[in-house]
Amino acid sequence: MAFLHTESDTLPWHKGEVEMQKSLHVPYQENPTSPFLTPGAAFLAQTAPILAIGTLDALQRPWTSVWGGEPGFARPLGSSILGVNGLVDAKHDPVIEALLGGRADGEVVKEDGGAGRPVSGLFIDLMKRKRVKLSGRMVAGALSQVGSCLQEGKAAVGEVQFVMKVEQSLVSRGPRMRSLLQLGNCPKYLNKKEITASLPDPKLVSNSLPLGEEAIKLLAKADLFFVSSSNQGRSMGTNYRGGSPGFVRLVSNDAAGVTLAYPEYSGNRLYQTLGNLQTTPRAGFVFPDFDSGDVLYITSSTEILVGEEAASILPRSNLVVKVNVTAARFIQHGLSFRGRPGEPSPYNPPVRFLRSERIDLGLQATHKGNAVAARLIGKDLLTPTIARFRLQISNPAAIGRPTPGQYVALSFETELSIGYSHMRDDDPKSLNDDYVRTFTVSSMPGELPEDEFEITIRKVGDATRFMFRQAERNRLEIPLRGFGGEFVIKPDARGAISFVAGGIGITPLLGQLSGLDVTKVRLVWTINIRDIGLVTDTFERNRRLASSTTLFVSGEVHALSESDRDIWGRLDAFGAHVIKRRLTATDLRDEEGHSSRWYICAGTALRKNLMEWLEGKEMVYEDFNY
Repeated sequence: MAFLHTESDTLPWHKGEVEMQKSLHVPYQENPTSPFLTPGAAFLAQTAPILAIGTLDALQRPWTSVWGGEPGFARPLGSSILGVNGLVDAKHDPVIEALLGGRADGEVVKEDGGAGRPVSGLFIDLMKRKRVKLSGRMVAGALSQVGSCLQEGKAAVGEVQFVMKVEQSLVSRGPRMRSLLQLGNCPKYLNKKEITASLPDPKLVSNSLPLGEEAIKLLAKADLFFVSSSNQGRSMGTNYRGGSPGFVRLVSNDAAGVTLAYPEYSGNRLYQTLGNLQTTPRAGFVFPDFDSGDVLYITSSTEILVGEEAASILPRSNLVVKVNVTAARFIQHGLSFRGRPGEPSPYNPPVRFLRSERIDLGLQATHKGNAVAARLIGKDLLTPTIARFRLQISNPAAIGRPTPGQYVALSFETELSIGYSHMRDDDPKSLNDDYVRTFTVSSMPGELPEDEFEITIRKVGDATRFMFRQAERNRLEIPLRGFGGEFVIKPDARGAISFVAGGIGITPLLGQLSGLDVTKVRLVWTINIRDIGLVTDTFERNRRLASSTTLFVSGEVHALSESDRDIWGRLDAFGAHVIKRRLTATDLRDEEGHSSRWYICAGTALRKNLMEWLEGKEMVYEDFNY
């Protein structure tokens, strides 16, 4: 749950964030961070199973650790006050050491809540792909010994109790709302993992450089790390970076120094972490091994490489962070949790190897042979800007088949990327574009052969314009990253469903109609008259849906082509209730008694109105405002 904030609640961007956004040609947007612990942030903190937490040590070096293991180890204690309680590595955890001195005697360490040392946190649920970022100050903490196990006279495992005052919170799940929401989240670069609690049994393997063999193996398999940074020590931020295993590359590891590099994939374009690194080029990293419970802690200086500099170290990258390691610790079994692998993110690009790395040609051939493509085998133009595409999966056994409520992730990098460009004034956003696009699967299970599916899309950007130019005879093949998402439409206790669609937002419902009782569906669909071809096609393919639909149509008939006017003239024959005006709040009040839950798939402007009109109702929608 979160608040719809007023202008007075808006936080300004700091200097580093502004510099990064300007250098990467990001249009101005308000900072979505709230200056307190919002109810939505508090809720996610209580339900997330793990917390990545960062702070600064006595030398002002940032460190990051990961605590938790199951939901409920954190809870709000008062206005913007959050408490955390859980098992930790009492001896080697650098954050425990920095905050509490590593003393497991139960003594409370207190700090002034307004001037306490900066801390930051990222509560994250990897199975649901939800996270909340927090930043604030330490209030108090204590560490108590657990069990009788000692290492060199110090407790190996401890129970931490920690209290922080939250000064900033950001729930990464779209606009801040007043209503109670259940949201499907954009899964960019988050690979699902089922977290379970595990008792730490820490053993220090190495705390020196260069990195040892076990640490290098962990880096090679890591598909996720957490990073903490600060803005000149005044505030801190903790976030994650994810990708395919091995997306972090080891540049050097010898007596002369240890250097890592990783690409910054396109994301929400806030650049809060990079903004901190712009003003204060230091970062603390933690690489958890979800299988064994081993963990690698690193603190470092950093360099942000853009454009040609980035491509010189990681080809095909426009933005790279270079990590010059200054200290590291590798701990066996230091974590209080394990993670069972789930669905990988379909957004993950292939690993980008260092320019200095020689990739075995046989391995390259294997990767190419295992690649899965979606082959274009059908195209139906429904309106000048909306079309349905039928695609065939080249290797269903390797990637699976879509299930109701999912989207497909397709990579257009080969077709659209022009490689490195220092400046693209015609299209500045492309400088950090990974060319991965997601489209809702609009075909129903059993409607097509098992290796085929359909998407119904609007021509709105480079990727969709490219698709519209293709003909079936071209046999276009697009790399298929995978299927994902969980926007599953479920009837309420009475079996009823209320769905509000804006234009092309009808597609999630289309892909699930075969599993629903259409007579219990109430569809409120708002369209522009130019999209009338989509409406008639939908009703022709799903005759029973028309009688369950109230259709709001904006625009003038005289603006239609002659063929579209003929289509418009046939609309009444389908039996839908057609209203020739825009949807209003009153229209939804008339539908309130049908279902206790509202499903929404609409553009930003309409969705904002719907949130206000349906305030206090249970709403479910798919959120791509990542």
